[in-house]
Amino acid sequence: MTIRSRRLLWVAWAVTLAWFGQCNEGACAEPILKIDTPLSPPTWALLERELLRQNSAACQIFFDKYFDDRGWLLCVERWGGDDGPDDAIENCLDWPVVHALGGSERVLSLYKKAWEGHLRQYTLAKTVDVPFARDGMYYKEFPVMMDWLHNGEGLVVFNLQGLSDPHDAALAKRVRRYAGFYMNEDAGAPNYDAQHKIIRSMFNGSRGPLMRKATGLDWAGDPIEIENRFRPRHGESSYAQMVEHFKDYNDIVGDHPQNLKATTLALNAFMLTQDARYRRWLLEYVDAWRERMLANNGIIPSNIGLDGKIGGEAGGKWYGGVYGWGFTVHDPATGRQVHRNQIHAGLQGFMNAYLLSGDDRYLDPWRKQIATINANKRTVDGREMYPRMHGDQGWYDYQPTKYSQGAREIAFFSQRASDLAEVSQDPWFAYLAGNNPNYPEQALRADLAGVGRQVAEIRHDPSTPDTRLADDPMANNPASVVSMIELVLGGLHPGRSGSALFCRLRYFDPASRRAGLPEDVAALIHSMSANEVVVSLVNINPLHTRRVVVQAGGYAEHQFTGASIGAQSRPLNASSVEVSLEPGAGSRISLSMKLYANAPTLVFPWDR
Repeated sequence: MTIRSRRLLWVAWAVTLAWFGQCNEGACAEPILKIDTPLSPPTWALLERELLRQNSAACQIFFDKYFDDRGWLLCVERWGGDDGPDDAIENCLDWPVVHALGGSERVLSLYKKAWEGHLRQYTLAKTVDVPFARDGMYYKEFPVMMDWLHNGEGLVVFNLQGLSDPHDAALAKRVRRYAGFYMNEDAGAPNYDAQHKIIRSMFNGSRGPLMRKATGLDWAGDPIEIENRFRPRHGESSYAQMVEHFKDYNDIVGDHPQNLKATTLALNAFMLTQDARYRRWLLEYVDAWRERMLANNGIIPSNIGLDGKIGGEAGGKWYGGVYGWGFTVHDPATGRQVHRNQIHAGLQGFMNAYLLSGDDRYLDPWRKQIATINANKRTVDGREMYPRMHGDQGWYDYQPTKYSQGAREIAFFSQRASDLAEVSQDPWFAYLAGNNPNYPEQALRADLAGVGRQVAEIRHDPSTPDTRLADDPMANNPASVVSMIELVLGGLHPGRSGSALFCRLRYFDPASRRAGLPEDVAALIHSMSANEVVVSLVNINPLHTRRVVVQAGGYAEHQFTGASIGAQSRPLNASSVEVSLEPGAGSRISLSMKLYANAPTLVFPWDR
């Protein structure tokens, strides 16, 4: 090599280092971007940091009020659909996200203590009259048998723990055990029929499926004093009303779309272990439901018989069964007929399949279902009305707004213009489209105010442990992170269904080796498309450099292909990139990416 060639190579190398920053210990596993443009901290950045701080402090206040030193919830333990084991841990809804965003390490330890405590508490808690929970409401650290409206609520903490704590030994054992309940790996839990590809009952769990009609007692739990003591959240004023609430919740045998929520157990097991059998089972089960939708004129049926046939345990009616398309029941608290269709719960399984595959075949059936339902509109008094329910009489429960269950999720995943048009009035999607510029500050301020209101409720709550049901504290849970999920992560709020966290970006602190935004760092996603995300990163600290690892996707399922800061652009080929933020610096970065290019994983960037 000539001297001139060596000089040119040295110049090129120096330019690269200036752009990507210096590497520790002489080598970088991932490229490093450097931001040194001075930037006075924007309001949104200060609001984010304060919201994280207040969320963390408020979770401690909540825990001190409602849990003891063992992590047991201070309440009257009961089994049932009104209040039960699922509600005990649902009180910590969103706490895993608070930590995964960059909240205090204390939040992680608190929700883990609550999780461990409630497992022990409800394993020891037993029913007298409800037959299947007489030896403990939990068995093998999992509900003995219940529907997935409630099972999912009981997993809102566990299913997200891996975001922050993938090396936890107990987590590793449980993700395998829990998934095994639905893959016939536990002889005592024969929930899955591999021949017909069904979960055999709506009531299922660690003791297997309930293969008979359910009773009001099964749902309501043992008799309990109500008047002048408790205030059930469903409005009942007596135990008799609690049983009456569930008197028609009988037809549970056979499969129901709710059971698709169980696929999140297999998803977590796959993301932790990369064992292909979890992926195979998940896709097998979702594919079976997809075929049923196609065979049922584009509508997901609400009952699959033990023989695998649509409507097989509901007299051949595709719309039959508890929480089905035709599930309209009497509400004793109000004296009215109420519609309790829960088929949209099945979308969670299709979202999991999409995360694993990036294949539109898992979105298109739901897209077409929305169109099919809305095609059955009626004009009433000159106004178009759209159905929500279907029974013997055909479509009913007409409302003035279009049916849209799943539209938001479809638009998030697909990023197609036609899908985005369906949610153009949504405040977050409008912001991403450039039509709602005040949304970040408004949303962050609203969540910050919400934390304060909830803490005030906690401090003024007059209840005592013996007058408190498991779901009573839930109304005072101060964790408020919807705005940050949208604006920082570019994601969907997991809700109360035990869902995974679907988002475009996540952040890690390489200095402390933990998940979340590092101290003093704030992020704001401005726009997203099928091949790019534009995000601002800011270091509000004027004295110290901060480093942050930006990951492509909640579980590294995407791949960065390039980065642009101002007029400078560089190629990338990585699922994460480290950014160095000089004191008081900030800038927009355009990150080009290939979506769903990688197998999702819970492994942190520096361990991959």
